[in-house]
Parts: sequence; structure tokens; C-alpha cells
Amino acid sequence: MRIAVTLMSVSTATSFLLALAVSGAEAQAPNLQGIWQTVNTAAWDIEDHSGSLGIPAGQGVVDGGTIPYQPWALLQKQENFANRATADPLASCAMPGVPRITYMPYPFQILQFDDRVLILYEYGHVTRTIYMDGSDHPDGHIDFWMGDSRGRWEGDTLVVDVIHFNDQTWFDRAGNLHSEALHVVERYTPRGPNNIDYEVTIEDPNVFTRPWTISMPLYRRMEPNAQLLEFKCIEFAEMFMYEHLLESSSD
Repeated sequence: MRIAVTLMSVSTATSFLLALAVSGAEAQAPNLQGIWQTVNTAAWDIEDHSGSLGIPAGQGVVDGGTIPYQPWALLQKQENFANRATADPLASCAMPGVPRITYMPYPFQILQFDDRVLILYEYGHVTRTIYMDGSDHPDGHIDFWMGDSRGRWEGDTLVVDVIHFNDQTWFDRAGNLHSEALHVVERYTPRGPNNIDYEVTIEDPNVFTRPWTISMPLYRRMEPNAQLLEFKCIEFAEMFMYEHLLESSSD
């Protein structure tokens, strides 16, 4: 009888521990680790666009279709577009900034830790740290190419607040721009083991008339040997390739 009671007690304790483990696993944040990539033309133009020199045709990712520029900023965007071969910061191998680096035509890898999330990008071999420890953005006027990222979980969604940008990055090759007042809020929501909904709210009172959003799916790279590869940036490569066409189009 004593043996039976002991065995029953062990069995009950084991079941209780298993239940705790399952409960703890359910309480954990979603696992976003892996290599991901977009499949769109947003890196060239986040709005709807036809094909043009150096820019393939594609559908936009801006909710509502149009970026709400202030008049002066729209004129600047048009000037940027006309000079994109040399004026795009990426032409001189600068970092793309956030959110542009997410939809560059290169994969990126997400690594999760208790106090931070790291995103490793193949483009430029950029490493981005998203602090998850509840700390605030640093005080003062600080400008980073990739901004300062502070994250939190809202249910299954990773929410990342990003500020402290410089004004040297564009949203795409088409010349869409911002100022140092840029405020970005990213939302990564898993929709299955191999898909993430990526939504970004963009606010910049110096450039836009209101906040606006972009959204797109992220897809897991499924190849058994998927990995980030070496990246080599060549300054002004597009100008060298298309210089004769650019000159003829300006005549």
C-alpha cells in the first residue's frame, strides 16, 4: 500500500511539473528566430510605381496608397528621385536605416534573448540591437543611422519603438525622405511558423501632415542550408552601369 501511494505521489508530482512546463512554455514570447526575407519591390519604391531606370515596377506597401507629404517635402522627394543614382545614401554604401533595411532584397536573421533581440542583416552586415529590458531611450539629441530601438511584447506581437535617427537615410530608392524627428513603431506578429506580419507606423511632424503606415509579410527562408552570406558594397555602382542612359534621359 505504501509503495502504491508513493508511486501515485510521484506520478501526481510528475504530472504537476509537466503542467507547469507546458504553462510556462505557453507564457513565453513567440519564437521569431530564424532567417527571414520580404518578397516585394518596396526597397525601390514603397508607393505604387511603374518601371523606370533602376526601379522595377511594383505594388506599394503604403496603407492608403499615398504618403502624406507636406508641400515642401513632396518637392524634395521629386528632386531626390531625379538624382537617385547618386543622391540615394545607399549609393555611397551608407546604412539603410529603419524600416528600409527590413525590405531590402536580402535576408536577415532574428536572434532572441531574455533582455534583447538581435537582428543580423546580410545587407552591409549591419547588426541591430532591440533592448527588451524595459529601459528608456537615452536622453539628449542623439542621431543614429539605425535609430535607437526599445522593444516589448503585446501578446504575440513584438512592438519596437525607434527614435534618435539622423536625416541621412531614405525609405527607398525613389527618394522618399524624413527628418531627424522621425519616430518609427514596428510590429512583428507571427501568422504561423513561416510567416510574420510586419507593420510600421511612421511619424515625422517636420515632413508629413499625419502619421502613416506600411505593411507587408515576412517569409521564413526554408532552405536547409539557409544562412547570411558575404556582402560587398560598391559605391555608385548604378551610376557606372547606367551613366550613359542617365545622360541621355536628361537631354
